[in-house]
Amino acid sequence: MRRLGLILAVAAIGLAIGGYVFFNGERKAPIRYRTAPVDRGSVVSIVSATGTINPVVSVQVGTQVSGMIKSLHADFNSRVKAGDTVAVIDPEPFRARRDQAASNLEMARSNVARAKVDLAQRKRELDRVQSLIAQQFVSQNDVDVALTNQQSAEAQLRVAEAQVKQAEAALNSAELDLKYTVIRSPVDGIVVARNVEVGQTVAASFATPNLFLIALDLTKMQVDTNVSESDIGGISEGKEAAFTVDAYPGVRFAGTIRQVRLAPINVQNVVTYNVVVAVDNQDLRLKPGMTANVSIIVAQRDQALRVPSAALRFTPPAGEGKAVKADGQQAGRPAEAHANGHRKTIWKVGQGGDLEPILVQTGISDGVSTEVVAGPIAEGDQVVVGIETPRGERRAGDLPPGFGSGQRRGRDRGL
Repeated sequence: MRRLGLILAVAAIGLAIGGYVFFNGERKAPIRYRTAPVDRGSVVSIVSATGTINPVVSVQVGTQVSGMIKSLHADFNSRVKAGDTVAVIDPEPFRARRDQAASNLEMARSNVARAKVDLAQRKRELDRVQSLIAQQFVSQNDVDVALTNQQSAEAQLRVAEAQVKQAEAALNSAELDLKYTVIRSPVDGIVVARNVEVGQTVAASFATPNLFLIALDLTKMQVDTNVSESDIGGISEGKEAAFTVDAYPGVRFAGTIRQVRLAPINVQNVVTYNVVVAVDNQDLRLKPGMTANVSIIVAQRDQALRVPSAALRFTPPAGEGKAVKADGQQAGRPAEAHANGHRKTIWKVGQGGDLEPILVQTGISDGVSTEVVAGPIAEGDQVVVGIETPRGERRAGDLPPGFGSGQRRGRDRGL
């Protein structure tokens, strides 16, 4: 009996331990979700690009004649007026050509005078033989010879007169080349670049050398930037833009889109379009060639109903949340049809701790917040933006600290 009692006591202790482990052992920890409120505020959608600051109008000053630079009358940052001399090419070779062309013209004119004298002589000879043939003192052959000589003298006179015109054209060309040795500014502006030095020889045989670059007006500048084809649809003339340059940290310059050029730019199968932003530069702080980081305002909504963008990226763990159909519609609830926008599913914690899907139509986004155009959601509702792990770490798609557990920074991303 004592042995049987001992066995029953051991069995009772084993059952007690097993029951304790079964009912009070280690269990799966409940999932804690990070939430953020739905609120109202401004949502600004922007397109970012990089561009270069250039003058609105810049003129390249070249030369139409070849030669050695004899003197320079303008330098970098020089202000010039239209017609001012900026450089002089050695004129001596062109003067020699002009003098030679003038001599050729005098020779041609002398040939004309000699042709006229010869023509007068031939005409007198013809008149003489024509008066003698009536008296039969000369033959008809003499008359024909005299007539031929007169016609030849007339032709020679016309050739001499043409040579005069040719010599005059050559003289005008030589004088024009001599005039081109003095290079003048075609516009009023500022010399941005000077590409020659005194003594340098420039050749204008195949292409016009670029001697100076003159900006017409540096108080009016433009930013030439390239926008990808995926973002060009929301950009049009007249939209506002802002940009920064490295020379002035923290300073934002305002501009307006002046032109969206239709010519595509294809570089390694990446298509972009040139967008020109007009900028006022009255203080001349902006210099040509500066790199500008441009932000173009595509759309803006004030007092829009908005949710954190992280809520749209959140996906519940496997086995959590109510069933959702393939088209994003909550099971058992008809989907609403909307002509514009995108339909997305966001989640909120329902009664009992279960996740409930909400189908919404989204509008513009600034990367942090997204506009809600339509859907069964109201200001103040808490939506899920992530999951808190047991060690307090945040999963991908979660908001930065301060946005979870019903707290969210009221910061709008704008310009």
